Amino acid sequence: MGGQIPPNHWKGALNVSYRIGPGFTDDFKNQLVRMNIHTNNQVTRIYNVIGRIRGALEPDRYVILGGHRDAWVFGGIDPMSGAALVHETVRSAGRLLSKGWRPRRTIIFASWDAEEFGLLGSTEWAEDNAKLLQERAVAYINADSGIEGMYTLRVDCTPSLHTLVYDLTKQIASPEREEEELSLYESWHKKDNWTNDRDAPRISKLGSGSDFEAYFVRLGIAAGRARYTKNRKSERYSSYPVYHTVYETFEVVEKFYDPSFTRLRAVAQVRGGLVFLLADSQIVPLDANQYAISLDKYTRSIAGMAQTHLKDMQTYEVSFDSMFSAVENFTVAAREFHERLQTVNRADPLQVRAMNDQLMYLERAFIDPLGLPGRPFYRHVIFAPSSHNKYAGECFPGIYDALFDIERSVDREKAWNEVKQQISIAAFTVHAAAMSLAPPA
Repeated sequence: MGGQIPPNHWKGALNVSYRIGPGFTDDFKNQLVRMNIHTNNQVTRIYNVIGRIRGALEPDRYVILGGHRDAWVFGGIDPMSGAALVHETVRSAGRLLSKGWRPRRTIIFASWDAEEFGLLGSTEWAEDNAKLLQERAVAYINADSGIEGMYTLRVDCTPSLHTLVYDLTKQIASPEREEEELSLYESWHKKDNWTNDRDAPRISKLGSGSDFEAYFVRLGIAAGRARYTKNRKSERYSSYPVYHTVYETFEVVEKFYDPSFTRLRAVAQVRGGLVFLLADSQIVPLDANQYAISLDKYTRSIAGMAQTHLKDMQTYEVSFDSMFSAVENFTVAAREFHERLQTVNRADPLQVRAMNDQLMYLERAFIDPLGLPGRPFYRHVIFAPSSHNKYAGECFPGIYDALFDIERSVDREKAWNEVKQQISIAAFTVHAAAMSLAPPA
């Protein structure tokens, strides 16, 4: 690669000239390297470590903070910058317990094993406890790497958590030395704001590549993650440069990424704050109105994607009207639900419980037990990891994949019938979710 020749102790054992980038010079662009890969496949035992704080009033409602502790090499960033934050959150909760505090709902702390082998630890635990979690889990907050850059906050979560994330970050100080007067929200907004459809910081869709996958896209549990990130406009590499390498050490965090550890503290406050508020608020702080806003945006996006095949859509009578109608129904149901929520008798535990259950089960309403075509593990109709990049999230993945395959299809009519079927499934699911927000009687 073009650039400086590295020190001898950085070099590997291949018989080539080792250089530090960026990029390749013309001399290297057409070079081929033959590699013999030796892997060790074996069955071995893994260990998940689970801790619980029993809820005082609703012990059968669970808020989960989970992250993995296994690493490719030293794991100074992935996962230890996140695992350390879990430890600090547990320690903080322990201090509160010693002062007599106990959360309203049960908090579960999870240290997953074998994440780097395919999300094994978290997935096995989710499968072992699937029925229990579907009945009792309020939310899952992921605690992988706490930092992947030095620029601003990054949050990926389900739309129902958007309002809570915004409200919480307004109460946390910016970790940047030159921004002592700003909140984390203000700093984040200044650096990574939406410019098209809302005046707020960017919140991304959940994809995969970490331990929230089974909880969110398989079981339908509201989920979110937060970390400090790079400037995604100017730093276009996919992850941080030392990702999964031998150079990912504590020293690289201490010397370069976060010398004062204020950024990691801010991330800990976001993750811990989400867990605390989800576990201790009388009314579960999930927002169906934000889901309605997102569903409208996603429907317009996927319908716009289909418009590139306008002639085919007319030929095969493909329409998104049913989806727009279902989203409109959902929007009305969400608005009316939150209006009722303002007048609920908070002194009546049964009324509070009934409203909280509707909020908790909203995410479950987007689950199709049959799963996506060819991907039965992914059962969330609104979100799934992209078929073409597992780390990225895709909205209405069933429709997206069906449209993506149109150009390569031999039988055009069959391909468009698949699109129509996926539109029908999405419309039915969104309408059914709207009905789950209706008054119980």
